[in-house]
Order: sequence, then structure tokens, then C-alpha cells
Amino acid sequence: MRQAQHLALAALALSLTPSFAVAERNLVPTLDRSFDVCPDRPAEPVWMQEIPLRQAYQRVLVQDIYRAQNLERVVEVGNCDCATRFPSWDAAEGVFRERHASDERWEMLEASDSYSRRANDVRLAAKAICEAAGNW
Repeated sequence: MRQAQHLALAALALSLTPSFAVAERNLVPTLDRSFDVCPDRPAEPVWMQEIPLRQAYQRVLVQDIYRAQNLERVVEVGNCDCATRFPSWDAAEGVFRERHASDERWEMLEASDSYSRRANDVRLAAKAICEAAGNW
């Protein structure tokens, strides 16, 4: 009985292999970022894109600040146009430089967690506003 099950599984795996191979060939990686929603959103600042891997936590912190600020703003103003949801990175960079640039790594990780929680607290409300505007 066990051998029959193994043979059946092997046959199934072999029959699915061509489908997986075709699907895999259709996945073409690209470095170009394209978005379905708000495609003209501002790019991250160059310094963030060029940050050394050992300091990637700094980039993540600025991204978390940006996300929290933007979702909170969407809820605050009740509007989810592209300029509100994806403004320039200036405000997030400013908060990073004023409050966190001289922090130790562990302090930045704690701050990142805090901003992430803030964003998650308003995410559902922002999502409802943005879905109604077609920008989610």
C-alpha cells in the first residue's frame, strides 16, 4: 500500500513539473519598480538606496516613519489621494535626522518597532479610505 502511495505521488509530481516550469519561465525579475496604485510616487532618497547592508536598519526606520506618517495623515484628513498617501520623503527624513540619527542600533530598532505599531494601529481605517478612493 505504501509503495502505491509513493508511486502515485511521484506520478503526480511528474505530471505537474511542466506547469511549474512554464510558470517559472514567466517570472522575469526586474529592478524597475512599477506600482498599480499611485505609480508616480516619489523614490526613496538616494542615500537610503545606497546605505551599506550593515546599516540597513536605518533605512528600515525611515521607511517605518514614512509609512506611519502617511497612514496617519490619510486617516486624519479622510483623504487618500496619491499626494497624501505618498508624499515626498522629506518629513520622514526630517524626523529621522532630528530624533534618531545619533541613536544606537538597538534604539533605532525599538523606534522602528514603535513606528510600525503606529502604522498598524491606523492601517484598517486608512485602508477603508484608500479603497473607497481606489488607491489601495
